[in-house]
Amino acid sequence: MAIMLAALLGLLIGSFLNVCIYRLPRGLSVVRPRSFCPSCETTIRWYDNIPVVSYVWLGGRCRYCHAGIPWRYPAVELLTTASFALAAWRYGASVATVKGCVFSALLIGLVFSDLEQLILPDELTLGGLLAGLAFALADPMDSFFARALLPAQWGARLFSLAEALLAVVVTAGSLWLVGELYYRVRKREGLGFGDVKMVAMIGSFLGLQGALTALVFGSVLGSVVGLLLVVLKRKDAATYELPFGSFLGFAALITGVWAPALASWPRGSM
Repeated sequence: MAIMLAALLGLLIGSFLNVCIYRLPRGLSVVRPRSFCPSCETTIRWYDNIPVVSYVWLGGRCRYCHAGIPWRYPAVELLTTASFALAAWRYGASVATVKGCVFSALLIGLVFSDLEQLILPDELTLGGLLAGLAFALADPMDSFFARALLPAQWGARLFSLAEALLAVVVTAGSLWLVGELYYRVRKREGLGFGDVKMVAMIGSFLGLQGALTALVFGSVLGSVVGLLLVVLKRKDAATYELPFGSFLGFAALITGVWAPALASWPRGSM
């Protein structure tokens, strides 16, 4: 039952994420106006706005102007559904499931925002950072590094918060330093500050070990895919803008949500 409810919620949140992905990078309100076709700006009726189902029913085209609906819409909805269901499978009805769902939604929103607009909205990065610190208190994480550095009498929740803060400082600080060194050497920006804020958000949810794993994985993935894109599209490697946040978010989604859930297969919490 927890898995079914999480999956249904994932469909609904995925639909809302599509609104955020389109509107936040453009500085638009996510509340008003109601959903509209980006091509003809006609307000979309509720029966044409049912997650996944409406996309299939309409054949991937607007009912009114027949413009193509981007594949991103069903992809985000299905990806969010799967991520929510996996979190519920792993942790059952618990705060950890809520944390996993919130983290998944933030990452999916950031992945596709960066992929489409090369923008990582502060509403998701900084808002997610605060949410991650709150979850560090509500659902204590493994705190290996914090326990090694701080007095033993600290409780689990304080150790967890300290681990989250340590991850924020170390990962975001390291990424900022790399970007600053690149700028001083190449005299142009090679890393946006949005990426720094995003890795800080990831650190607040995963702690130092998890955040470093996601950062390394995302960097390797971005380098490999970026090189392939440069070759296939015949771009200039020195000026090609790579959506690093998309690779970072995908890596964090795998290491922080999917891998722990799939590792419990077939024993997952029910």
